[in-house]
Amino acid sequence: MINDRDATAVASFAYELGVLKRLRRAGWWQVGVRDPESVSEHSLRVAQLAALVAAEEDADPVRSSYLGIWHDSQETRICDLPHSARAYLATMPDHEQITRDQLAELPESLAKSILDAVIEYEAAETREALCARDADKLECLIQAVEYRHAGYQDVQAWIDSSRRSLRTSFAGRIADAALDLSPLTWLSTPDPATAADRATP
Repeated sequence: MINDRDATAVASFAYELGVLKRLRRAGWWQVGVRDPESVSEHSLRVAQLAALVAAEEDADPVRSSYLGIWHDSQETRICDLPHSARAYLATMPDHEQITRDQLAELPESLAKSILDAVIEYEAAETREALCARDADKLECLIQAVEYRHAGYQDVQAWIDSSRRSLRTSFAGRIADAALDLSPLTWLSTPDPATAADRATP
């Protein structure tokens, strides 16, 4: 049974997670994107793509999506570090330890659920984790294509490194398809009502 203290801890954590809505993905600033997507916006599409990749790769879509939701939640405490910063860090941030600190006041069952997801994602040993990690790279690739379409031309390094990192067959096929499409292709799909009319004898 959740008591008032537990509810307060969850509410406090929810406020911390709100930082991710305001925290921008910093690497894109280096190529001139003045207002890049937030970490929360990135994580939402990661979770969505993780479910789709997992469904095709005989993994659990719900679990993969759950891993995707929490994969960058540590950035409330360390912000989004671009790859160019890594050479200047004595050690890389320990996502598991950050997560433990974030969850210290949460009820044990809730903390365990999130920590287990972060540990699984970081270990990259289960099919669900592989799908979630591929979704992270796939989302970056798709975002880079969207930025290129918007006029930011220096994004090829993100596209290339993301494509090289993909390990599942379906994520690779999605990436290749995304590279051949305009980000606005979906706007040219038939109107559902019109398509239904055409299908009616």
